[in-house]
Amino acid sequence: MSKGRVLVGMSGGVDSSVAAWLLKEQGYEVTGCTMRLYDYTGIGLEEQNSCCGIKDVDDARAVAGRIGIEYLALNLMENFREEVMDHFVQEYLDGHTPNPCIDCNRCLKFGRLLSWAKEHGFDYVATGHYARRLFLDGRWYLRKAADLSRDQSYVLYPVSQEVLSSLLFPLGGLKKTEDVRRIAEEQGFVNARKHDSQDICFVPDGDYASFIARMIRMEPERFCAQKELPACLMPGSILDRGGRVLGRHRGAVHYTIGQRRGLGLAVPESVYVLSKDMQANTVTVGPNEALFSRELTVKNLVWQRPVPEEGESFRARVRIRYQHREQEAIITALPGAVARVVFDEAQRAVSPGQAAVFYDGDLVLGGGTIL
Repeated sequence: MSKGRVLVGMSGGVDSSVAAWLLKEQGYEVTGCTMRLYDYTGIGLEEQNSCCGIKDVDDARAVAGRIGIEYLALNLMENFREEVMDHFVQEYLDGHTPNPCIDCNRCLKFGRLLSWAKEHGFDYVATGHYARRLFLDGRWYLRKAADLSRDQSYVLYPVSQEVLSSLLFPLGGLKKTEDVRRIAEEQGFVNARKHDSQDICFVPDGDYASFIARMIRMEPERFCAQKELPACLMPGSILDRGGRVLGRHRGAVHYTIGQRRGLGLAVPESVYVLSKDMQANTVTVGPNEALFSRELTVKNLVWQRPVPEEGESFRARVRIRYQHREQEAIITALPGAVARVVFDEAQRAVSPGQAAVFYDGDLVLGGGTIL
């Protein structure tokens, strides 16, 4: 007897392929699905060796045939353009550092895809993410993967109770090399040795500024009141903390908080990017110690734990970047659906636009976007 109908998001990679195989082995009625999110020609590039390309659709279809499950592809290109790519561009223009993988999870995988699945009679959506879920005290919690070196709970934090109840993470208790790749090779999957995607899928060369300029030139009305490029894409001044001009930069959008290399300054001591003014197109630099702060504010909060009352405080460990080591802090709920985070020790290069995710051990308590 089937355990239920599952729509598996198959990216063409080895992780989601093994997830689909595992679920079928466990007795679920499985259908594989690839979201077509964009084509490279639509952003002025030739087809690249990155996720979401035509080759990935071919690989996913081949694996589905090998497993013996139904397979389909959904065209979500316009949704991806508006909800992920346009948001990425606008955040950079506003001086923030966005995480498009989080936006894709929230809006596409666990938004559009899950809604489509429910409308078509599926009980669950599953992905190849390395994470787990736990039902505790009447609530669903996102939980870290057993293999902490692969844990992806940080980019999955914005999942509601309703969404979590409908998700499956078959790889949460497995190790990538010892378990997942071994299964893929044993099953003869075409992608068993396929490399992991490292870059943002729609910026495969890692040149964010060129991508942003290309997007604006193609459709300036989506981002600008005028048809000329924003000032932050043009050369401007590098300032010290006192406002003195130290040199010139290529455009403020090229720089991130905490950056040291590529400034091209002839100064006696190392300096780092402290802040950016996107309207004035200036980049302010200073010593490393000026990058440290103990406090930040978080908006767009999503909670797995019970929603705290206004003024309520609790202790947690907080991660402010994907590769950041969690740090002890006190979180206080504030008016206006925001929260203040005060760390026990000052943290380096807190970047607006990134996510702050709150943990209790291996459980995700909630998180939001850094202001």
